Amino acid sequence: MVRLLRHRQTKGLATDRPYLNHRATSLLYQPNRNNLPFQVLRSDRILAFGRLPVLTFGNPGNMVKVSYFTSEQIMSFVLQPWQVVFVALSAWVNQRQQQIIEFQNAEIEALLKKLGKKRVLLTDDQRRLLAVKGKALGRKALMELTTIVTPDTILRWHRDLVAKKWDYSDRRRKKPGRPRVRQVIVDLVLRLAKDNLTWGFDRIQGALANVGYHICDTTIGNILKAHGVQPAPDRQRTGSWSTFLKAHWEVLAAIDLTTIEVWTKGGLVTFYLLFVMELKTRRVHFVGCTANPHEAWMKQTARELTNFEDGFLTGKRYLLMDRDTKFCKAFRDILRGEGVDSVRLPPQSPNLNAHIERFFGSLKSECLDKMIFFGQRSLQNAVRQFLAHYHGERNHQGLSNKIIEPREEVGQDHGEIEFRNRLGGLLRYYHRKAA
Repeated sequence: MVRLLRHRQTKGLATDRPYLNHRATSLLYQPNRNNLPFQVLRSDRILAFGRLPVLTFGNPGNMVKVSYFTSEQIMSFVLQPWQVVFVALSAWVNQRQQQIIEFQNAEIEALLKKLGKKRVLLTDDQRRLLAVKGKALGRKALMELTTIVTPDTILRWHRDLVAKKWDYSDRRRKKPGRPRVRQVIVDLVLRLAKDNLTWGFDRIQGALANVGYHICDTTIGNILKAHGVQPAPDRQRTGSWSTFLKAHWEVLAAIDLTTIEVWTKGGLVTFYLLFVMELKTRRVHFVGCTANPHEAWMKQTARELTNFEDGFLTGKRYLLMDRDTKFCKAFRDILRGEGVDSVRLPPQSPNLNAHIERFFGSLKSECLDKMIFFGQRSLQNAVRQFLAHYHGERNHQGLSNKIIEPREEVGQDHGEIEFRNRLGGLLRYYHRKAA
């Protein structure tokens, strides 16, 4: 509150009250140099008794403006109905926005507590967006908000953006240099090196020249070194297992055992199922099943597999097998006597016999695991039904999604579509009806 104290008469002005000229409605005051209360400076409006004074502060030199308004002027400031509605709506919108901001702050705080001390990794685009938005708010406003990064970090990102704008990196001339080798040539070099283990740099260079690509042997060496491909002598000694298998497709087969639980009169019994696969064609032969694969049973299966008339291993030279004790020495001797060498794989290496292991996965997931078997006969019938579906009705990804033994209806584009089911609908095959 400003109190107007009595002041001595100055330049003919009354000192018992502020100067109230009948022509003034606005008085300007300012403290004088002698620290006296107030000094009249000027008046510019007419004064009428009964008017209300209004004081305004903040002018230069601690000036105080005393304005007088009539009751009619005050009544003219009463808000209109539409103004009241507008003010209420603005207040509601402001409250709503404040609630949304508080909710987002609480959500961000919960997320930060969940992450703990883990750092939030942002992309360059996300940093750029936060920098632009944060600069518009300012550091003081950011300090009052809950942010995933500190205000100083956001402002630093903004400074980096400004610096990048003026570094003129896009105008710099790129230094001339040797052009990179085209990717098609790189892929071809790697293909030639992996398909031909004995080929050196010069041999690969000649093969590339045959197809129109002319590069030096040093470049070939750099390409192979960058992709971890060893030179020809080392490549030749460390050939891959897949390369070995493909080189012996015609004479190579694999054998293995799997188990399944079967209900019998004596309770739940584990049965062993013996299968042999021809790796080139993926054909599978079901040798038999038994609850006790003893040496005599294994020797009999070896004689059946190597029968010169209809034995599944006729014409094969190598048989891949693991080190299971059921593949006993007597079993291997019979195979060797018929010209089939047993290739015993290292211990605990199922990937080296991956083709038949993948067959076991399909057999169990598509058939055996979805059934309960009562007796050996039901098990044998299910396996035979699956093998019929496996050979003549199932597409194989390892064979370019083709069927091992396709029938005549495969590939037809006319006729009504029918389906054939096995084992009560567990195995289905769709085909067009023959004309």
